[in-house]
Amino acid sequence: MPDRTERRFDFSWSDAGPFLALAALLVVGFLINPDFLSATNLSNVVTRSAFVAIIAVGATFVISSGGLDLSVGSMVAFITGMTIMFMNMMAPRLGLGAIPAGIAIALACGLLCGLANGLIVTVGKIEPFIATLGTMGIFRALITYLTDGGTIPIDRSLRDAYRPVYFGTVAGIPIPILISALVAAAGAFILYKTKYGRHCAAVGANEDVARYSGISVIRTRTIAYVIQGACVAVAAICYVPRLGAATPTTGLLWELQVITAVVIGGTALRGGKGRVWGTIAGAVILELIANLMVLSDFVSEYLVAAVQGVIIIIAMLVQRLSK
Repeated sequence: MPDRTERRFDFSWSDAGPFLALAALLVVGFLINPDFLSATNLSNVVTRSAFVAIIAVGATFVISSGGLDLSVGSMVAFITGMTIMFMNMMAPRLGLGAIPAGIAIALACGLLCGLANGLIVTVGKIEPFIATLGTMGIFRALITYLTDGGTIPIDRSLRDAYRPVYFGTVAGIPIPILISALVAAAGAFILYKTKYGRHCAAVGANEDVARYSGISVIRTRTIAYVIQGACVAVAAICYVPRLGAATPTTGLLWELQVITAVVIGGTALRGGKGRVWGTIAGAVILELIANLMVLSDFVSEYLVAAVQGVIIIIAMLVQRLSK
């Protein structure tokens, strides 16, 4: 039987894999283009990856509990549109106070959207793929209707005051990076250190065994979707000042990036295992690959989505072989 020292220094290649891949990618990027490792470029890359990283933290809970959410990209667009519309409506009355009011509305919308997805899957007993495919269409249609196929720009009186949420820094660190780190830390604590986190993994590993153990499968999975909705709302709050408007194409294909980040981060797509910090590494890896494609001439930047699709297929094959 291994002693405590052996267990303490036990090394898991599967857990370290995303970080080793991240390090290897940084080396390859530097060899291709030395500007790849410049502080400015890396800061921009990590900042851009923050949106997907925040959403992917929520997706880690959903996937590790045995679920799936294809609606996150459309949900971002819908929440962004609702937030901007509410801020614009309240600006004449509240002035800059419309910004915190809009943030509260974004969080409420995210929680309600996540709750709706969760209840459709758990109480409605509809397969997560089908359920969230349906809500993906609903959210995208709603934002298209609200914008009348165009855009909803944020009120000029609010634009400058809201810009620091994306463009501002604290001690030289961009605010989106700090927010994504806080979300990841909170997600890691919940998943690894709380009873709910253990229930989440148990439900994803074997639903029947979890039910016989006294775990409420409906409650556990529904909460996972609510967490997902909250993470989408936080990402939307950070995303609003980047473009200053909501459009029907906001968040397009983000669901692919989110699922890819979660899978290459070490979370099992079949459920039962979640890796929050691996998910963050996965989101950064995807953005680094996209950035490297722009800085090099090896592959067209228009093939970013195709490369991401190849990555998720390879990651799934690796998981299948390791199983």
